[in-house]
Amino acid sequence: MPTTNSGDLQSPLLSPANKLAGEPQKLCIDDMLQKYCGEFGRWQLRHFVLTSLAWALEAFHTMVMIFADRQPDWRCLDGPAGSGCDRTAISVCGLEPGSWEWIGGSGSSTVAQWGLVCGDKFKVGLAQALFFGGCMIGAGIFGHLSDSFLGRKGSLTVVCILNTIFGCLTALSPNYWFYLLLRLLTGFSTGGVGLCAFVLATEPVGPTKRGTAGMSTFYFFSTGIALLSGIAYIFPNWRALYIASSLPSLLFLLLVLPFISESPRWYLVRGRVEEATNLMTTIAKSNSKSLPDGVILALDEDAKSDRICKEDWKTQNAVTGSLIDIIKSPLTRVRLFLAVAINFLCSVVYYGLSLNVVNLDTNLYLNVLLNAVAEMPAFTITAIMLDKFGRKPLAIGTLWFSGFFCFVGSLVKSVGIGKVVRMVCGLLGIFGMAGTYNLLFIYTAELFPTVVRNAALGCATQSAQMGAILAPFVVVLGGGLPFAVFGVCGILGGLHAFYLPETLNRPLYDTMAGIEEGERVEQRVEESVGEGV
Repeated sequence: MPTTNSGDLQSPLLSPANKLAGEPQKLCIDDMLQKYCGEFGRWQLRHFVLTSLAWALEAFHTMVMIFADRQPDWRCLDGPAGSGCDRTAISVCGLEPGSWEWIGGSGSSTVAQWGLVCGDKFKVGLAQALFFGGCMIGAGIFGHLSDSFLGRKGSLTVVCILNTIFGCLTALSPNYWFYLLLRLLTGFSTGGVGLCAFVLATEPVGPTKRGTAGMSTFYFFSTGIALLSGIAYIFPNWRALYIASSLPSLLFLLLVLPFISESPRWYLVRGRVEEATNLMTTIAKSNSKSLPDGVILALDEDAKSDRICKEDWKTQNAVTGSLIDIIKSPLTRVRLFLAVAINFLCSVVYYGLSLNVVNLDTNLYLNVLLNAVAEMPAFTITAIMLDKFGRKPLAIGTLWFSGFFCFVGSLVKSVGIGKVVRMVCGLLGIFGMAGTYNLLFIYTAELFPTVVRNAALGCATQSAQMGAILAPFVVVLGGGLPFAVFGVCGILGGLHAFYLPETLNRPLYDTMAGIEEGERVEQRVEESVGEGV
């Protein structure tokens, strides 16, 4: 645990030199990273990059619907066959069947394949909604599994296997209803990719470097979207596109996952202390450091007590937790409610504004590429400001920044120069919300202890998927009303963030008892400082 200046209530009363001979020095993982292993050395860099590649896979499986479910251009047939086709019509609805054709053929998209236009246009939105519904279910299930027996790496392995299978099977869909089912199943497995990869990538990072590292994971997601634009351009057929966007999951399984280690924090809370210690030794050696003899890993509350002796430190019982434990504790219950609400509101704005940008009358491939690139400055600025201003002020600021410009956009008429102003407001809105989205993962992860961290992240991700499902229904309201709704969501999200605690340079606790004790100590420190002033 990080040390503080005078009056540090978390420091041992006796120095190691005054301890009994042969007594081990017990350290929690954050302390060991800071003192002996290095907070972000070569080992963490390699592990972080390899693990975060999974975010590109999530981008492939999520955003492929933009290209696979698009409505392609059409044209009237030449000669007598096209006599019933009105070349000035803005849609194919009402045109005589057989008098027109899709440019690129029926295999260019699912819309062309199964005629998802006019009265069946809702089926495109239904497929999108069910995908995000699957993500919501998968996030909760894999969030729990990665905290329990399956582990972070095990859960990431399972979801990548399922994504490969479901993605390739989607390309073989014989009809729309099979396609709908397979998109639901793909969403189920995709829902666990991001949260498993995020926690696995950031848990071995020290407390002062964790914020910047966590914020950097989303570069991989945006890069995945940009790469998908090129893949979709190369494979214009929707069936070939699904195979091309699913095979990278198989490559990740074969070429990357074998070189990724399990989280030392997960080993520790599962009672596998020897494996956790061996991994910490490997981290130290890779970073040109070393662990001294007599240093052992311990959970938060154990590191401050004398109940672990040198002989039995390898055989600790596993410490488990679940969503029920989060709800039982008043401390984590409030945090979970706030995290769920903020993630839901943020998702409505982010996906809603994204859909509005996609509807611009521009080249689809170039538009998606530019949208992905445009988010990256938000990640950079947020990462730079994260450790300077803290998580809480930055969350409030980015939410209100986005909400303000959404409100401005709702007041501007979409006529003449107003079109440009509304477009700029939308871009600034999504710029701010991209920064919020980036921040929320690291903020939410730091609010909960290791035993329930993925379960809490799973709940937050589920609420975000609910917001993603709702966003298209807000967009169809048309006019300035969607901007007004997005503005309200942004402001409300910022108000909710006011009630969250700051987590800057705070330790990642391992257990529920550890976080409750840590918060009590912090409260006593703040009270003593306040009395001194």
